[in-house]
Formats: sequence, C-alpha cells, structure tokens
Amino acid sequence: MNALSPIEESERIVSLDVIRGFSLLGIFLINMISFHSPFLYMDPYSWWKVPEDRTLYPWVDVLVQASFYPLFAMLFGYGLSIQQSRAAMRGKPFYPFAVRRLIVLLGIGCVHAFLVWSGDILINYAVFGLLLLLFMNLSGKMLLMMGSLLLLLPQLFFSILLVLMTYADPAGVTHYTDIGAIQDSVASYSSGSFSDIMSQRFQDWYLVNSPGNLVFLLLSILPVMMIGAGAGKLKLLEKVTAHKKRWGILGAGLLISSIGIKMLPLLIETNMAYSYIQDFLGGPFLSVSYAIILALLLENKKLKKWSKPLASAGRMSMTNYLLQSIIGTLIFYSYGLGLYGEVTLTTGTFLAMGIFIIQVIFSEIWLSSFKQGPVERLWRTLTYGKQSKRQAGM
Repeated sequence: MNALSPIEESERIVSLDVIRGFSLLGIFLINMISFHSPFLYMDPYSWWKVPEDRTLYPWVDVLVQASFYPLFAMLFGYGLSIQQSRAAMRGKPFYPFAVRRLIVLLGIGCVHAFLVWSGDILINYAVFGLLLLLFMNLSGKMLLMMGSLLLLLPQLFFSILLVLMTYADPAGVTHYTDIGAIQDSVASYSSGSFSDIMSQRFQDWYLVNSPGNLVFLLLSILPVMMIGAGAGKLKLLEKVTAHKKRWGILGAGLLISSIGIKMLPLLIETNMAYSYIQDFLGGPFLSVSYAIILALLLENKKLKKWSKPLASAGRMSMTNYLLQSIIGTLIFYSYGLGLYGEVTLTTGTFLAMGIFIIQVIFSEIWLSSFKQGPVERLWRTLTYGKQSKRQAGM
C-alpha cells in the first residue's frame, strides 16, 4: 500500500486531543463576537456600552483574543510531524499524502469561507501548511529555532516601529469605528438576501486576507506551525512526565509574562500599536503557556479521565469548528433567526459556552459509535481514496 492509514485509537496522544478541544472553545468565544457583531469594523474598546460587556471584554481580550488560533496552528504542526514520523516508521511516502491532505483541507476551507462564514482559518492553514512541508525534513530543534526566530524578529521589528509611530503620528495608530462599514454589515447579515450576504462575506474575508495582509498572516501562522512541528518531532508532549519541574517553571513564566504583554493596551494606551504587540507577541506566548499548563495538569490521572469528553471534542475538531460557524450564522444571519447586531457581548459569550458544552456531549456520543467525526471521515476519504474505509477499520 502507498497510503498511510488514519491514526488508530491506541496511537492517539490524549493531551493533544484535550488541548485541541480546549482551543476549540477559545476560538468559538472569539468567533461568536463576529457572528453577532461587526467586530472587524469597530473599536472594541469603545463599542461596548452595557456595563456587563465593558467588564467582560478586557477579560476576553487578554485571556482569549489572539491566543487560540496560534495554539490551534501549533497543534496543526504537531499533528503533521506525527504523520511524518508514522510514514517513516512504516516505510510509506509522506509528501504525496500530506499534499493531498492539505489540498482537500483547502477545498473545505473555500466552501466554509465563501458559503458559510468569512472568518475561516482553514484556507490559511492549508496554504501555510503546504509551505511548512518545505521545512519538514529539518530536525525538531532546528524547526523550533527557526520558527521562534521567524516569529520573534519580525514581530519585534513591527512592534517597535508602531510604538515609535505613537510618538510621531498618534492619530495614525488610533483605533477607529467605520460607521459606514458597520451599517452595510448589519444591513446585509441581519436582513439582506443570500446574495447580499455572499457579497458582504467576501468583502469581510478579503479585508483580512488581502495581498497587503499576506506578509502579516504568513509571519503569524507559519512560524507557529514550525514551532508545533518541531515540538512534535521532539515528542515534547510525550516527555512532560520526565521534565515536570522545568516545564512548570517555563509554563508559569510564559503565563505571567504573556498576560503582562496582553494587558499593555489596558495599562498604557488602547491604540493599534499596543494592540498589535498584544496580539502578535502576547498571543503566541500565551498559547504556549496554555499548552504547557494543560499538558502538566493532564499528568493527574483523575483530571485525565475527566477530560475525556473534551478530548472527544478535540478528536472531532474539524466537525465541531464547522458546526460552530453553521450554528452561529443560522442564529444571526437573515436566512436564520436574523439576530445580527442585536446580541450583547455577554449574551453571545454565554451562548457560545452553552453551544460548546452541547458539542462536547455530542462528540462523546458520536465517538461511542464511530471512530471519527463526519467531516474528519470525509477529509480522510478524500485524502486516502477508496482504501480509507478498510484501512481505518470502519
């Protein structure tokens, strides 16, 4: 056989699935804001008027915003390194399989981005994943070093440049609310036709993924994937037990320092310079601290047992991620309940948490009867071809 088989139950790393499930919750909490409000076009520090929202947003901004997409990207790289290792152990070709898998992911991402929700991450993961393949023959240490340098050096450069701009041109880095864009967004999503929504959805997607933003996307996603791939090659999650004290110190240090960085807009000034530092430096650091702390907590057998439902949600991460978008848009867009622009941040946050709990229960029930989620099965079928079903033991 030339194809790799899907990962069997006995080969799975529980902590990887739990961290993936945890990252799904964080992603959903942030995405929910964009599902119900024109988050792309507003100044979030001045937009929320309800006292509960004004109290809640700083917590979301510091602990959640920009910290879970990097975590998911690291897990993406970690998973790719596991596939490469398994291919080598079994004497199977890795690159043809990986390219097919990422191209299928790109197709799923396009359907999601242009027919469901503009905030898709799958297209970026697929494109930058293909670039990551160019580096996958490097050692784990080299991937960690290169990924860290590619993340830190450009982001430090842009951060310093933006901070200098706060003195040279304060108005140029001020957050602003685009009232016209907000009105168009609310009109399209809350009461527009499907054609109106399609047009607005593409406009929103292009705002984030335009050629002008490509460099920033590349420098924020690819390095984190490389760090994850390097960690996977070194089997760092599997070695937590042997280095508990060292990882504990590192995790605590990163948690404290990253929260300090992420609080800069609240402590100094809420402008784009400090928000950039908060997201592009503080976000990835906090992601790593979350991963380390969760891995250490899962060394406790009771916690590991109790986390099984969260691990199930992580095993079905693709299905759950897409379901979140489908449910979110059906609640808020005009072809559903049409509640766009009418929900507070607090209500949306509690709604996201409630839906996620249901997803965790659903995942646990589904995996009691099936070996993989429905979208995961489709992805693997399209990747492995006709042999997938027999190889997976389905």
